[in-house]
Amino acid sequence: MLKNFVEELQWRGMIHDTMPGAEDHLMETMRSAYVGFDPTADSLHIGNLVPIMLLAHYQRCGHKPFALVGGATGMIGDPSGKSSERNLLDEKTLRHNQEAIKKQLAHFLDFESDVPNSAVLVNNYDWMKEFSFLEFIRDVGKHITVNYMMAKDSVKNRISSESTDGMSFTEFTYQLVQGYDFLHLYKANNCTIQMGGSDQWGNITTGTELIRRIAQGKGFAITCPLITKSDGSKFGKSEGGNVWLDANRTSPYKFYQYWLNSSDEDAEKYIKIFTFLTENEIKTIVAEHQEAPHQRGLQKRLAEEITTMVHSKSDFENAEKASNILFSKSFKADIKTLDEKTFLDVFEGVPQAELPKADLVSGLDMIGALAAKTNFLASNSEARRALKENAVSVNKEKVTEDYQLSENDLINDKYIILNKGKKNTYIIKVD
Repeated sequence: MLKNFVEELQWRGMIHDTMPGAEDHLMETMRSAYVGFDPTADSLHIGNLVPIMLLAHYQRCGHKPFALVGGATGMIGDPSGKSSERNLLDEKTLRHNQEAIKKQLAHFLDFESDVPNSAVLVNNYDWMKEFSFLEFIRDVGKHITVNYMMAKDSVKNRISSESTDGMSFTEFTYQLVQGYDFLHLYKANNCTIQMGGSDQWGNITTGTELIRRIAQGKGFAITCPLITKSDGSKFGKSEGGNVWLDANRTSPYKFYQYWLNSSDEDAEKYIKIFTFLTENEIKTIVAEHQEAPHQRGLQKRLAEEITTMVHSKSDFENAEKASNILFSKSFKADIKTLDEKTFLDVFEGVPQAELPKADLVSGLDMIGALAAKTNFLASNSEARRALKENAVSVNKEKVTEDYQLSENDLINDKYIILNKGKKNTYIIKVD
């Protein structure tokens, strides 16, 4: 049973341009479409989530998705939206990256089942590697004029007076290579649609032009808007750089926090784009959020849906627990359930002092722990004053001057959390 894919994308705010006739073409029968992914890293990041969701919705609407890993194009570099060339990769690295990317895509796409519209992963290196330069310019290049290629925005921007580096011939030919991918998939897999970000329109339409001129066929283009944040900062970036889908690059806790910290305006947009919740479900969540925005229900549901999808239900639960842990009534018990990486994520940026374990064996007095041994507080007298004012906590439990730190206070056998008041937090790391 086919669902209207274009209609689904429209209410979600995921349509930028659609080639005339694409919607009717999709409603006639099951169609194959593809999206290309850059394999220059062994993980995708959240900037790739929009095209991933395009394919996921496509499959859910009854059509067959192809995920193309650009092994050949990754060796060249797409000039779209770039100000300089990217690094070129060897085949072994590309193959490793391809396998890692497929595992991530499998969280969204069904590659394994034997249904007619199961997803397929392809790599354009497989059909480009045997293509000689002479064959390519004879069989492909002659069909597209330089005037046509120069008219593309991605080319015009790079060779304009604003660009100091200019554009290499390698990059100039990129749209031909990507266009040939579309032609190849059209011929080999009856793939009639290419999708991507709005910055890919020029490259995609080069493909539809090759299909028209060489195969006397009809290809279609569908693009989605490039995601922007309401405050003008770049979507998909945190203070530490890209937000990756790989847990080793961006921990589930930090991933969860990225979405949790969305503004109301962004969260309302993101929940349509990055989840499979229905229109009615989203309307209900938004309405409930507007009644009590301070509870951040919209952001919490967005972060839950997307963290569970990219990682797992248990990763989401751990991330949620870590987010709430500082306000937990059973802090000491809860903090000990966090793995070390999540613990360090929660307390990222908090000052640390290192002490030998021997200092705890016979017990470390609080004055030493706060001042002489760690320099958390400037002097013994300041430490004594804070303790008298009942302002000092060890692992969130208030202590007095006669308390002694011991191995019983260690979290993960390595850390002790000290607080002076509500705002000043320090970590003792024991080796």
